[in-house]
Amino acid sequence: MPDKKIRCGWVKNDLAIQYHDAEWGVPAHDDRRLFEFLILEGAQAGLSWDTILRRRENYRAAFDDFDAEKVARYDAEKCAELLLNEGIIRNRSKIASAVSNAKSYLKVQAEFGSFDSFVWQFAGGKPIVNRWVTPAAVPAKTSLSDALSKDLKNRGFNFVGSTIMYAFMQAGGLVNDHLTSCFRYNEV
Repeated sequence: MPDKKIRCGWVKNDLAIQYHDAEWGVPAHDDRRLFEFLILEGAQAGLSWDTILRRRENYRAAFDDFDAEKVARYDAEKCAELLLNEGIIRNRSKIASAVSNAKSYLKVQAEFGSFDSFVWQFAGGKPIVNRWVTPAAVPAKTSLSDALSKDLKNRGFNFVGSTIMYAFMQAGGLVNDHLTSCFRYNEV
């Protein structure tokens, strides 16, 4: 028997329900989780989030459970192996980006003490709670995601455009973009 909970409009299947109900918009402060969101949001560019969710466990296995220190050491042989992995998006640029971003990520951790400290400064240290009533009202990017994107690009990151960074901010709970009618709005 399906539940009668009201959810955000993008939630269309069981996998999305699980992700939406348990993770999306929940403030994330674990560096490894933030790195996972960074890599997955970059991998999603040009694709649907459902495509990434279906491959998420494969990504975790392929990218050493998003251990940035290990990913930063991936060489050409490992990248070639990843290109053959049918469980992930086999895009040369996106795989190279994950490795490059891991190196930049480690530099940010060294400079700020954690990636968490760095990224949350853009939200003022606490979630920004929006009050969207309709899916059409939710922006694809904001001045905050513009600023985060620009800063990351200046630090050598790629696949971190403003739209990708806004999705990252939503996933990591830097912004609460659950619709006001969604049962998770007040919970998050």
